[in-house]
Amino acid sequence: MVSGLLENNIVTISGRIVSNIEFSHEVYGEGFYNFTIEVPRLSECYDRIPVTISERLVDKNKIQIGKLVEIEGQFRSYNSYNKEKDGNKLLLTVFAREISFLDDDKEVKNPNQIYLNGYICKKPVYRTTPFGREITDILLAVNRPYNKSDYIPCISWGRNARYSETLKVGENIRVWGRIQSREYQKKTETGEIINKIAFEVSISKMEVEKGNSHSESVSRFKNNYDSNFNQVLK
Repeated sequence: MVSGLLENNIVTISGRIVSNIEFSHEVYGEGFYNFTIEVPRLSECYDRIPVTISERLVDKNKIQIGKLVEIEGQFRSYNSYNKEKDGNKLLLTVFAREISFLDDDKEVKNPNQIYLNGYICKKPVYRTTPFGREITDILLAVNRPYNKSDYIPCISWGRNARYSETLKVGENIRVWGRIQSREYQKKTETGEIINKIAFEVSISKMEVEKGNSHSESVSRFKNNYDSNFNQVLK
């Protein structure tokens, strides 16, 4: 059962480390650390993707700015609460299971790949951009071991956007794509404009698992966030 849950969330990303490693948290004496890597796009832009890694996986002193690495793992979500800042916030990170240090001249053909098998836990929202591109926002609940789930924002485009708009809460879908970072501005209650970064999965391919739905994931999500459910999803 556990091996199956590990196979429903698979990520491989390659890029350069662009931040210093910082302590995140400790679980049963095992320390976890965060850093950011810059992953190239075909458009010659970059996605800045956060990574969480165990001190038992690699010597943290080897995580240095400028190093080229390949990370294999899972895309995970965490609920963070900060009363003084944003209240409830959904944090996303690549949880590393393997890390490889690459030569500087190493060329990676597909530096950003993700596969998810999960359940729609919020009604998909169809919209168009100012340039007329069709997009549908999907929130996917992906189960993981120990009765936990990750809640991953995804976006589909074009024909997939029109199709996924019709999907219902609880439906089981499989998606392939890449993790992308997106900068945006948010206006605070005081009128201050602050720059923020959102992370999501840009879907290139999707399949619906017919006759397979999972309402338990949806109810668990609502229970976890209780009255703050809508606020977390903004």
